[in-house]
Formats: sequence, structure tokens, C-alpha cells
Amino acid sequence: MTLLRTRVLSAAILLPIVAVVVYLGGLWLFALMAAALSLAAWEFRGMMRKGGFRPEFPCLYLPLAALLVLAQGRWDAYLPLALTALFILTLSWQLLLPGRTTPTADWALALGMGLYLGWMGGHFLRIRALDNGLAWAAIALVTTWISDSGAYFVGTWLGRHKLAPRLSPKKTWEGIVGGWLTAEVAGVLLGRLVGLTVAQGLAIGLAVAILAPFGDLSISMMKRQVGVKDSGNLIPGHGGMLDRLDSLLFVVPAIYYFATWFR
Repeated sequence: MTLLRTRVLSAAILLPIVAVVVYLGGLWLFALMAAALSLAAWEFRGMMRKGGFRPEFPCLYLPLAALLVLAQGRWDAYLPLALTALFILTLSWQLLLPGRTTPTADWALALGMGLYLGWMGGHFLRIRALDNGLAWAAIALVTTWISDSGAYFVGTWLGRHKLAPRLSPKKTWEGIVGGWLTAEVAGVLLGRLVGLTVAQGLAIGLAVAILAPFGDLSISMMKRQVGVKDSGNLIPGHGGMLDRLDSLLFVVPAIYYFATWFR
């Protein structure tokens, strides 16, 4: 089976599941987000261990769990207390592990990724809780996926000029343009679900076209540092869970703040 067929088959299986869970919202969505982000954290831990680091579970999963729980309620009110407790607990944990050669780096990597996944991913729960949350969630997901698909197909067929050969050898400027054009179309069309003007839809498309590649390249930078191509092989044709979430983790917060400012 070709790579394209494998990618399409995996998407055909996973997308309906994601769509149903996003539609249901509530605890179903929380469980899906917790599972997906936990898998991404597990993959990150495995990647870092290949590079000689040893980020520990408590330092990685405590921030992730705390921020996801806070995203369900008033995270503005409890965030300072949660962050203070997390810094104390996770750094103290490192003191209980003698004989480590890189304790500071291990702590920083684990805490940083836990905060990153929990904070950025938690915004999707906040999006779904908005008045038009289902529509905004669809805008965030579908616009990102369409932009990624446009970049992939245009880059595959027409790509000649490398974007960042050291980080992601297959990414091209032609693919970036393809992702931008498809994101603009998706932003305008999907923006009608929440009554956005054409200009606002174009603004969303532009934001997605810029942020999605940066999210992708940020994870690529981490992978290249430790010498791995994919974060995992969980999803045939797509790599690991972290590979699938990298673009969304940059896009979702932007969509949330756009929605809260312009609703």
C-alpha cells in the first residue's frame, strides 16, 4: 500500500471518531483530549530518552493533567496557585532521584512539554465550551487539516524550493503557498458558521497558514535534535500522536482568542 493510501485510510477511520466525540463534547471530549495529549507526552519522553535525557513522569504528567482540569473551569482564578505548586513539586521530585547526570535538563524538558501540551491543548476544551463552541471547534480542526492537506499535496506535486531542509527536508515554499490558499478558502467558508465577514474569515485563514507550519517545525526541531524522524508510529502513514497534534497546538489557542474577541 502506498503512503498516500495509508494516510487516507488512517484519516478515514479516525476522522469520524473525532467528529463524533467533538460533537458530544463534555466528558467524552475531555477523555479524548487527555488520552491524545498523554500519548503525545509519552512519545516526547521516548524521543528525549533517545537523546540521552530522562524526563520523569511526574514532571511531565502533573502539569498536563492540572492544566486540562483547569481548562474545564475557571483556569484564570486557579492558574497562579497551580503553577506555583507545579514548580515546587516537580523540581523537588528531581532531588529524590540521585545519580542523575542531567537533572536540570530533565526537569526543564518534562515540565516544559507538560505545560506546553496542557496549556495549548487545553484551549480546545475552552473553545468547545463557547456559545458557538461546536462551530468554532470545526473551524479550528477543519481549517488546520485542510491547510495541512493543501500543503502536502501541492508540496508533493509542485515542490521545488526547500523551506527548512535541516528541520523538515520535505517541506517546500510551494507547499506553504498551497496551505495558505486552502486555509483562506476554508476560513471564509467555515467562518459563515459563526457569522464572520469575509475579511475575518481571511484573517483566520492567514493565521492558520502561518501558525500551523511553525507548530510543525517546532516539533521537527525537537526530533532532529535527538535524531528521530517521527515521534512514533501510532497512526499509520502519519507518524505519532505528537506529529498529528503539532500544528493544532499552535492554531487552537489563536482560534480561541479570536472567537472570544470577535463573538
